[in-house]
Amino acid sequence: MIGTYIAIFILVVLVASGLFTVKQQTVAIIERFGKFQSTRNPGLQLKIPLIDKVSGRVNLRVQQLDVIVETKTKDDVFVHLKISVQFLIRPDHVYDAFYKLQNPHEQITAFIFDVVCAEVPKMILDDVFEKKEEIALAIQRDLKEAMLNYGYDIIKALVTDIDPDEKVKIAMNRINAADREKIAAQHEGDAQRILIVERAKAEAESKRLQGRGIADQRREIARGLVESVDVLNKAGINSQEASALIIVTQHYDTLQSIGSDSKSNLILLPNNPSAASSMLTDMVAGMVAANKINESSNEVDSKKPKK
Repeated sequence: MIGTYIAIFILVVLVASGLFTVKQQTVAIIERFGKFQSTRNPGLQLKIPLIDKVSGRVNLRVQQLDVIVETKTKDDVFVHLKISVQFLIRPDHVYDAFYKLQNPHEQITAFIFDVVCAEVPKMILDDVFEKKEEIALAIQRDLKEAMLNYGYDIIKALVTDIDPDEKVKIAMNRINAADREKIAAQHEGDAQRILIVERAKAEAESKRLQGRGIADQRREIARGLVESVDVLNKAGINSQEASALIIVTQHYDTLQSIGSDSKSNLILLPNNPSAASSMLTDMVAGMVAANKINESSNEVDSKKPKK
């Protein structure tokens, strides 16, 4: 009776040892005496106790491998590139993925190094930044072709970071800052030039309007003087006396205007009535002398023989 219980117990243990579970998105590899027997899908599975064993499990989910590659560009700049490769094992090639590759991560890394070291040295540093998508596509294309025979499917390859030497980054920042300062200086110079031109235009317009105003003022003064002389002539005053009277009147008007302004500067002018007469006499004499000079010049020009 005891032997029966022992036999039943041993049988239960053997059956229990033959049961195992496989997780979702995982495939179990079954070997019999060291030889591949079959693959088992997710769920509760049964193997022959003491004969079959679970040699390994293959993950069918998408995995990611990050690799940092150091290489040199065409312009002799050492740069570190961080490459992220997303891959998975094809369900119909589990045998190849499990038995053909000893260490798949190291072999994928080796392929990545080979592709990057072949592509990047053809480019200068600026092109590496601009054409990182082309580098990623080259990695994905070559790696996909190489790993397909081993049951691996390359989903995506990404260049996630480009890190040049620290001194190179400082130099690049200085170049960028210098270019921006140059552009700022050019814009500032253009603004200053426009300001100077506009200021000159405004000043020229101001002078033109000021000259027009002075001309109009003198024209009105001359017209007023003519009218004043006509009025005085009608009153029986001759032209010389009228001119003297006008000059005296303007002389005292000027003194009155200066005296009424408390902030005016000191101006020394003759303030007796005879001074006005002297001023008129000097003006008339000057005008007569100028007319004689002009007449003499015209006579000399008329006597010259014409060619």
